[in-house]
Amino acid sequence: MTDGARAATRTGSEPREAETHCPYCALQCGMVLRDADDGRIEVRPRQFPTNRGGLCQKGWTAAELLDHPDRLTTPLVRDPSGELCPASWEVALDRIAAGLRTVQRDHGRDAVAVFGGGGLTNEKAYALGKFARVALRTRHIDYNGRWCMSSAAAAGLRAFGVDRGLPFPLTDLGHTETLLLVGANPAETMPPLMRHLADQQARGGRLIVVDPRLTATARQADLHLQPLPGTDLAVANALLHVALTEGLIDREYVAARTEGFDAVRRTVAGYWPAEVERLSGVPVADLEATARALGSAGSAVILTARGAEQHAKGVDTVSAYVNLALALGLPGRPYSGYGCLTGQGNGQGGREHGQKADQLPGYRKIDDPAARAHVAEVWGVDPAELPGPGVPAYQLLDSLGSPDGPRALLVFGSNPVVSAPRAARVESRLRGLDLLVVADFLRSETAELADVVLPVAQWAEEDGTMTNLEGRVLRRRALREPPPGVRTDLAVLADLAARLDDPATPAVDPEQPGTGSGPEHARDGAGPGRVPDGNRPDRFPTDPRVVFAELRRASAGGVADYAGVTWDRIESADGVFWPCPDPDGPDTPRLFADTFPTPTGRARFHPVQHRPAAEEVCADYPLHFTTGRVLAQYQSGTQTRRVAALRRAAPRGFVELHPDLAARLGVAEGDEVRVASRRGELRAPARLSPTIRPDTVFAPFHWPGAARANSVTNDALDPVSGMPEFKICAVRVERA
Repeated sequence: MTDGARAATRTGSEPREAETHCPYCALQCGMVLRDADDGRIEVRPRQFPTNRGGLCQKGWTAAELLDHPDRLTTPLVRDPSGELCPASWEVALDRIAAGLRTVQRDHGRDAVAVFGGGGLTNEKAYALGKFARVALRTRHIDYNGRWCMSSAAAAGLRAFGVDRGLPFPLTDLGHTETLLLVGANPAETMPPLMRHLADQQARGGRLIVVDPRLTATARQADLHLQPLPGTDLAVANALLHVALTEGLIDREYVAARTEGFDAVRRTVAGYWPAEVERLSGVPVADLEATARALGSAGSAVILTARGAEQHAKGVDTVSAYVNLALALGLPGRPYSGYGCLTGQGNGQGGREHGQKADQLPGYRKIDDPAARAHVAEVWGVDPAELPGPGVPAYQLLDSLGSPDGPRALLVFGSNPVVSAPRAARVESRLRGLDLLVVADFLRSETAELADVVLPVAQWAEEDGTMTNLEGRVLRRRALREPPPGVRTDLAVLADLAARLDDPATPAVDPEQPGTGSGPEHARDGAGPGRVPDGNRPDRFPTDPRVVFAELRRASAGGVADYAGVTWDRIESADGVFWPCPDPDGPDTPRLFADTFPTPTGRARFHPVQHRPAAEEVCADYPLHFTTGRVLAQYQSGTQTRRVAALRRAAPRGFVELHPDLAARLGVAEGDEVRVASRRGELRAPARLSPTIRPDTVFAPFHWPGAARANSVTNDALDPVSGMPEFKICAVRVERA
């Protein structure tokens, strides 16, 4: 069957179907959408390597948002009275273009910024980065994936020379003898992954979980290490200390395939298990048992996730676990290695092709002259015209509206009012802008602050590609057209680029060549689209297949090389693993079998020392606060909080307390409590659980308003990755 036929089939009166992937997490579970005769869209799981025919509750209900009554179907423009009112596309786009020109005329090109999202397709992420650097010529672009994968990415790059979440297929997890899972709770965040962990245990493998809470995942583990939040680095160094003292190191591997081990060996010599027990609360016996399980296994995998990474020392923490994996000789061996569990649907691809402040497509560094020359040639611009690196996400948002910061911001696929650390401060920064533009399909908390809101297509209404947590490039297929009045993100960028390129460009017939996929310009009746002038009619194409072909050229020769990836090849092989430089050559499901993509071909150890959290407890703020997710909600909750079944399963935020702590505070189950830090407070009902440490409180971050967990979190940043310290800060708790 051809790609187009699989994307949307209809024979006679048969319903329309599309084989695609879930719009939520980085598992990108395979599913089939069916446009039923009664107008409903049915969701069915399909056999795919990551989900093997399973879906979580979020996936089962994903199609309910396509026809949701809250769906945006017309642009909104803020009127003089301060209200967001419906407007035509022409009015909205002209308002944006005029505002951007005014801001850049008065304050310079860098006075405009772009903020993207880890849920955008590869095509949209690529086009957004290109739009920022070519149409706006601003250095200020970053995305919310900075708060997800950046610490693991930086640690992977400096150790292995490459950042790919899993350097092996997910199915390898079911075959490894020992699996160490650090700071992850896939039983709630990506439930179909648990099938692979069940396979691993059914084969006699051992699952060890490191988490301050006895989560649903930890309850299934053979061993649960419950450290104080912020001490994961010390735990990793202690595990390597035990491996050294007990002769578990693979010295032949270390000598042949790595460099820098001596410095790490000297560093971890001071991490005696008894000392680390006093620091972290993890018993010596558990540290020793974990090191032995890893070091004596025929195969072993170490995985980290947000619990270990979202710290001001997140890069060093991941490096400590990478050091452990290298010392045991794991990377490149069958069913072994180090990996990171990517969170957002396209958290991997979204950072590879230009949304990050310091990167160009193909995971190229923007300050590398050769990289600039290559990408500039693809884009048809002078390399000197490309701006330099910008600043990471939080610094960007925190600088908004300041004398030297951006005065205008375009947001695509993100809701920082809920998801950013120290969220009240970020909200204040957004309110102070001269121009805030949000492109979304629902009216998020960030959209509520915007001057212009643009309604854009959803996942089942557009074609494209995604790159999942394995580095597997997948096809997303449209089931149907967007509703009248809704355009794709690619069309929005094309229209804005045209206006910025030449504000006097006359309207043209959207069906004429050079306008991209004309129907999405014309179907709302708001007037024909605009295109760039005759010298560059295809600078910003709106056909995702054309954009992907350009992405392939731009990524060619880069670390994340997609040159050999085609839509047809993805179709025939259940996805293609990058790097894949040759359309007729192999892809790369497993990295590091023979060498590492570093200058010497060897992996690099990095000595790292534990250091305290950026904010320690004190008399005024005596408790540790940490955040995370729940099964029925996703990210900032803009989508999942609108799905009735998910709202019933998780209707509101909560604060999880140990019963002993609750007793000291005089708090009973369901009482509203106030959690206060130096930055703000949240209020939510108490949920008592003996599965959390008595010195720690937890809240999920999916809710806005009074229950907004990120009102409390710390904006201290990792000096390498720019990752905020979401996972630990000092708070006090009281009955509200």
